Parts: sequence; C-alpha cells; structure tokens
Amino acid sequence: MNVYVYSDESGVFDKEHNDYFVFGGLILLGTESKENWSRKYSSVEKILRVNKGVTADYELKATQVSNKEKGKLFRALNGCYKFGAVINESRVLDRIYLSKKDKQRYLDYAYKIAVKRAFENLIQNKVINSDEVERLFFYVDEHTTATNGQYELQEALEQEFKLGTYNSKYDTYYPPIFRKMKDVKLEYCNSASKLLVRAADIVANKIFYLARNEKEQELKGIQNLTVTYLP
Repeated sequence: MNVYVYSDESGVFDKEHNDYFVFGGLILLGTESKENWSRKYSSVEKILRVNKGVTADYELKATQVSNKEKGKLFRALNGCYKFGAVINESRVLDRIYLSKKDKQRYLDYAYKIAVKRAFENLIQNKVINSDEVERLFFYVDEHTTATNGQYELQEALEQEFKLGTYNSKYDTYYPPIFRKMKDVKLEYCNSASKLLVRAADIVANKIFYLARNEKEQELKGIQNLTVTYLP
C-alpha cells in the first residue's frame, strides 16, 4: 500500500517573538483514498470560490479566507486522518536558535516524530497493517529551506521509516515501524498548485489557533487527529 502525507506549517520558529510553531497535515491511506479526498476537498473549494466571486487561480490558504470559510474547509476533512506537532518555543533550548542549521535539524526531528506518532497510533488502532505499507510519499509546502536542508529531511525520513535509527549514546538500534518499506519519497510543493497541501495548511492553521489560545480539550476532541507536543 502507498501512504500519502501532505503537510504545512504555521507560525515562525523564533522564540523571541513567538510562543508556538506548528506542523499539521493529512495522512491518506492508499491511492483511492487520496483521489477521493482530493475530489471532496476540491468541490468545497469550488463552492467557496463561487461564493467569494474569485477566479480558479485564487489560492484558498488560511491567510486568504475568513474564519467562517476556514471552518468549512476544515469540516470538509472530517473523517480524514490528520497529524500535528505543537512546539512550545519557550521550552526549546536557546542554543538551537543560534544557527539556521540547528533550527532546521530540530524542525526536521519534530516533523518526523509527529508523523511517526500518528503512524504508531494508526497501527495500534488497527487502521494500518504495518507490513502492508510499501511506499511513503511526503508532500511538504515549499519554504526557504536550502537544497541541502531538503536533502537532510529526505534522509531523516528514510532513516526513520525505511532503515531504522541507531542511538550511539545507548548503543541501541530502533527498527523501522514499516518492516517491508521499499521507498520513501519527499517532494516540496507550491501550495498554489497542490490541492491537498492547501488542505494541510488549513489543518496546521487550526492546530496553531487552538494551541495559541490554550484550547487543548478542543484540540483533543478533533476526530482522527494525532497531536505530538514538543519538546
């Protein structure tokens, strides 16, 4: 089975001026599921564009729509498996913010752990049979990550889900959760041309809003959403 992960981020990773940084996104199990959710979300976008009187190239990201419209887009994803990472920036070590490389490494770690926790939850609840997952496709909203940074995230995801990880400090090997994994692909996308990355943006924005406003119970109550809190 192929599994598709679409994701975006919300907030700025800068503890001097920001409280939280969030990743959010969708986990779609199989090609048919991906196509079904694409059709469903696209139809809701079309209705909103007609109601707003905007053209087909108008990008319906969280920054471009009203709270009411965000609610409609988010409800269109009811029943879809979702994940999120909420990083409390005040708790992140100061030294991590000193260089772009350290910041990116921490964000890559947060991202892969949030996805892993969501997968583990789906496996535990018998939604996924871990032996049936052969390929993972990650679609991430493009941002200012340098090319070598993109390569490092690809490597981190391959290590986590295909090869397994090794902790030299404790001389421990952690096998991958998908034992028959054949391939892990990562693609950075422009959300203007990637429908489900826009859907991931709506999810990330929702998580960010609830985290900032300390509405943890409401966040916990969202159907099919696994949230990981860091650090």
